[in-house]
This record gives sequence, C-alpha cells and structure tokens, in this order.
Amino acid sequence: MLADFRQFISHRFRGGKGEIKLAWQSLKQQGPSQLQFWVIALVIGIAAGMAALGFRVGITTLQEFFYGASDKALHSRLAELHWTSVLGIPIAGGLAVGIILHFFSKVGRAQSLADVIEGAALREGRVSKREGLVSTLVSLITLSTGGSTGREGPVVHLGAVISTYVSKLIHADGITARDLMGCAAAAAVSASFNAPIAGTLFALEVVLRHFAVHAFAPIVIASVVGTLVSRWQMGNVTEFVLPAADLGFYAELPAFLLLGLLCGFIAFALIRSIFVAVELGDFVQGATKMPNWMRPAVTGALLGGIAIWFPHIIGVGYETTSRVLTGQIGLWMVIGFVIVKIVAVAITISGRMGGGIFSPSLMIGAMTGLAFGYVATAIAPELSGSETRYALAGMGAVAAAVLGAPISTTLIVFELTGDWQAGIAVMVSVSLASALNSRLVDRSYFLTQLSRRGVNLAEGPQSYLLRTISTGRLMRVAGAEDGASEMRCYELMEQGVSLPSDATLDLAFAMFDNSKIDIIPILSQAETEESDPELLGALFYVDALRAYNRALAEVAREEHS
Repeated sequence: MLADFRQFISHRFRGGKGEIKLAWQSLKQQGPSQLQFWVIALVIGIAAGMAALGFRVGITTLQEFFYGASDKALHSRLAELHWTSVLGIPIAGGLAVGIILHFFSKVGRAQSLADVIEGAALREGRVSKREGLVSTLVSLITLSTGGSTGREGPVVHLGAVISTYVSKLIHADGITARDLMGCAAAAAVSASFNAPIAGTLFALEVVLRHFAVHAFAPIVIASVVGTLVSRWQMGNVTEFVLPAADLGFYAELPAFLLLGLLCGFIAFALIRSIFVAVELGDFVQGATKMPNWMRPAVTGALLGGIAIWFPHIIGVGYETTSRVLTGQIGLWMVIGFVIVKIVAVAITISGRMGGGIFSPSLMIGAMTGLAFGYVATAIAPELSGSETRYALAGMGAVAAAVLGAPISTTLIVFELTGDWQAGIAVMVSVSLASALNSRLVDRSYFLTQLSRRGVNLAEGPQSYLLRTISTGRLMRVAGAEDGASEMRCYELMEQGVSLPSDATLDLAFAMFDNSKIDIIPILSQAETEESDPELLGALFYVDALRAYNRALAEVAREEHS
C-alpha cells in the first residue's frame, strides 16, 4: 500500500514537472495567454513598486546622511547649515555623477522618460538595461546631493528596465513588451506618488500614447499593486495637505482661464530654458575643452552657489511646494522663486545630471498659481475664494503642459492633495495651458527632446514607423529569380543611388521620391575604410510600401484592440 502511494506521488510529481516545463516553453515560444499576462503584470507591478519605493527611501536616507534632513524639511535645514556644506555637497555629488557616467555610460548622460517613450515606440517596448541602471544610480545621487529635478522619471525608467528584462526572458513580441512596459510605468508612478488612477492613465497617455482596451486591465492591476506596495511602507496619506477654502467657481472662471494661459507660457519658458541651457553647456564645454566627467561637478558648484541664497532649489522640493499650497510664501518671494527654480532645473539637466521634470513642474506651477492668486484676489476680493486654489490649479496646469498629459496630470494633482472640490478649476487651467504649450513646442517636453535628437514621435506613427523597418530585412537577394538585374543595380550605384543594409525606410522613401526610381541597391557594410561594400540585393518600392502598410495596420490593431 505504501509503495503504491509513493509511486502515485512520484508519478504526479513527474507529470506536474512536465506540465510546468511545457507551459514555460509555450510561454517563451508563443507568448503569454491572457491569464498568464495578468499574472506577469502583477509580478511586474510588485517589482516596479518595490523599486520605486526603494528609490524613494534611498533618496531620503542619503539626504539625511548628507544634510541631516529629508525632503519634507530639507529647505529649512539648509538655512541652518554653513555655506561651505551647502556648496560642497552638490559639488561632491556632481563629481560622483561625472565619474559614474564617464566609466559606465556609453551615451555619457543620464537617460530620462523620453528614452522610455522612444523604447515603447521604436524598440518594441525595450530600453537599454545597462543605461537604465546607470541612470537610476546617477539620479539617486543627483537628487540626494543637490540636483533640482524630480524622481518620477528615474523610477519609470527603472520600471522599464524591469519590464525589458521580463520581455527578453519570455521572448515577448512588440505589443506584449509595450504593454508590460506600461504596467511597469504605472506601478512606478503609483508607488512613487500614491496615485493609482493617475499612474494608470500616465502609462497610457505618456508612455504608450494610446488608450487600447486590451492594455487597460493589466496596467490597472500593476498600478494598484504598486500603490499597495507604497501604502504598505508609507501609509495611505496624500503628499500635500490643503487648507479648507470655498470656491466661487462661476465668478472666478475668467481668472482660471487666464491662469491657464499664463501657465502655458511658464511651461514653455521652462522647456525652452532647458534646451538653451543644454546648448550653452555644450558650447562652454567645447570652448574650454572640459572633460565630460567634470561637467556635472561644475553644475553642482553652480547649484550649490544658488542654494546658499535660495535653498528651496535643492532636491524634489516638497517642503516648498507644501508651503506654497498653504499660502505661506509672499507674492514677491514666490515670483523670485519661480525664476530661480526654472534656472536651477535648466542648470541641472544641462549638466547631464539625473532626475525627472515632473516634480519641478509641479513646484513651479504651484508658485505661479499662488502669485496669480494673490493678484486676482486683490483685484476682486468679493468674487474670489482662496489664493491657494490658484496654486493648486497652477500646479496641475504647468505640469500638464510640460508633460503633454492633461488627463493623468489632472488626476495626479487630485490624488497628491486629496482635494476633489476644485476639480473644474484645475481642469479649465490644465486644458488651456496644454493647448497653448502644444502650439509652442512638439506637444510636450519629452517629444520635443526626442525631436531634437531626430526622433519625431509627435508626428504620429505614419512618420516614426519608417525608422523601425530596415532595408536589409526587405531586400530581394542579388541573383534571386525575383531580384533586380545586377547590371541595373550597378548603374544606379554609379549614380550614387544605394543604401547600406542597416538603413531604414525613412531614408529609402526619401530616395525613392527624389530619384524617381523603383529599386534601390542595398550594400553591405564596409569592413575597413579601404574596402568597398558589396552588393547584397535590391529594395523594391512595392516591397517597401507593403511593409509600411503592414506596420501601420499593426499599430492600428494595437491601438484599437
């Protein structure tokens, strides 16, 4: 009897082991089923949430080590420190950033949310794992030692690294990998800000840039799990607490409309100042022959010098933002803070240091709104509510315009403050600020950043999809029955008409249009400068069109499924 029982258990164990092995092989070869995908989304949500929580705790721990206070009381603490510490800590942090980037980063800069967006659109939902980890470490040091940026960009990037690893492990196709990246982004944002609704919409609106129904459920799962991870450690509390105030919305509607326009211009000033500072930094570095590792250290010196007089620029800035939202800063001081904070953010990013743009835009928006509120309530006190309501609306308006994400930003403001009563006022300001700023830049800071690198995602998939299809993949091999005549190919090559095998269809279609031809010779990469490339085959115009149409159809299927 005992022997039969042992045989039964052994048989069931071997059978279960075989089923698990078959399931794993099926997952790697065919991709996950819907149930498996939801389980994977759950796991990614936990991992990304833990990573975001660890990043936040890491910043707090290092800030307390260097400055003796966390971000909640950092600016008050800085006023008590000797000026040598205020100046020296950012310099040391910048030097550490420069050394890390010099030895471990191929691109020589901290990557950002723009790289995640590019990965979702052009790299089948994947980012560089090495650059992502380096950027996370650099951002951690930056935010802990004096950088004037935010933590949302690094945590989303870190989540994207996690999803990239999982996608590679299960051999996920482009659609599945993008959805997993959306899950990681949602969980990271939710865990970082205790905002599950906004985290979900942020992933759809900013990272994936569509609202496909098939992606909604797993992203919600990951977002909720990320929030639970955050609340497990931080508790169910909002980041900011607002004083109670009445809102005479209908009487104040024109004022909130004007505030939205003002915030649109402030958002444009922030974005433009960053790119001007980057160009200026490149010019100064080239003129002085400054080594790459020294640029962040010089940036730290500039930030430390500013912080001696304006300590509120250091770190994420939640203490100052809280004071602004409760009306504890006067008119002229808050106007000065707006200008100095914009300068500090531009210096930090131009110095190739890490961090995101969302938290600074929240802070700048809150200060802009409070300044506007002081003026509006002074002009018509009998029609106005509290000036802090304008701070709340301004916070959402500038952030939404910078990110190009009016829906998720509106919700994240609500979830950060727990105040839903001023919802209409925030929506009015956000909509006008976003509409105005999208006319002045390429939709958002991130898309403009990519556009300056030659990646034009703002123009839609009909433009950027051409960069994802290589000519070598579509060419007909030389000598094939359906291939082009070699004589014809050599004639075109003598006229300068040819492309390497790693070129993409954006170059091919431009050549088709300019040369009025129906084939393009495809050449191999020359092994040395002296050797000549060999003819591999030819790209036919009809094949290029067919591949482009398939890619457009695939995007349409993904976005409407």
